[in-house]
Amino acid sequence: MTTTRTPAISITGLRKSFGDKVVLDGVDLAVPEGTIFSLLGPNGAGKTTTVHILSTLLPFDAGDIRVAGRDVRREPDAVRAAIGVTGQFAAVDRFLTGEENLLLMARLHHLGRGEGRRRAGELLERFDLTDAARKPLATYSGGMRRKLDLAMGLMGRPSVVFLDEPTTGLDPRSRRTMWDIVRDLVAAGVTIFLTTQDLEEADELADRIAVLDHGTVIADGTPDELKRLVPGGHISVRFADVAELDAAARALGAVSRDDEALTLQVRSEGDLRSLRALLDRMDAAAVEPEGLQVHTPDLDDVFLAFTGRTDNEKELVR
Repeated sequence: MTTTRTPAISITGLRKSFGDKVVLDGVDLAVPEGTIFSLLGPNGAGKTTTVHILSTLLPFDAGDIRVAGRDVRREPDAVRAAIGVTGQFAAVDRFLTGEENLLLMARLHHLGRGEGRRRAGELLERFDLTDAARKPLATYSGGMRRKLDLAMGLMGRPSVVFLDEPTTGLDPRSRRTMWDIVRDLVAAGVTIFLTTQDLEEADELADRIAVLDHGTVIADGTPDELKRLVPGGHISVRFADVAELDAAARALGAVSRDDEALTLQVRSEGDLRSLRALLDRMDAAAVEPEGLQVHTPDLDDVFLAFTGRTDNEKELVR
């Protein structure tokens, strides 16, 4: 992948086996600084193993890996000091208050008493938890706990944050709030490595996405680039009556026709050029559509096309 930004994460030739089972087989990835990268793939593809290796929790067999400019194999302590990790379930102590949880994390980062309290105060304010700072976690909503969990991961001012399903179990409003927080982190220069079961979330947040299957990267690009690789894009054109429908069908040639809905479905890349070409052809035939809608493949289609998994098998991150 070519980029003008410095990679916050660089992976070349990553290989990992557990006994005779090859889990990662020559993975190459580059994640630019200050971006959101999402790793997708079916159950058993090697995503969790990749994250564990990047965060120094697992050794690997071969390859060159650098996180935040540090060599993972030779400088694990420096890598750990540069990253934050937020798990699928809030890693907070329910017997402590929000402030006490943050102060505990401050001690784990070897921050002095005064510095730890200042940092905890900053994070409580940043995540709108100041009013609940000294309340027991039993009074916190799910969204508040997830925000506190992320705040704890930021105590050490990491430059790279690994987010494992950050919105699991959240209601739609809390989910959107978490998305806004993630965007704010990136705007401040933090790099996000996101794993999620929610394809809408990956589509909404990620600057780039890689699809991992059977231990290899089978697709890598922006969400729009990946969607354009998948067939199925079309433009649905609606007409006022059957006469207009017939005239348009003759002008456009091979199309899918729905007489009951008075629509034609025309294959299209979904881009502006395709739309203009279609309108020009109908204009030349003096056909006036009543309305049209552009349909493009989504990440569900991308996932199915590249991995061959059915909907019931789309367990993306376990």
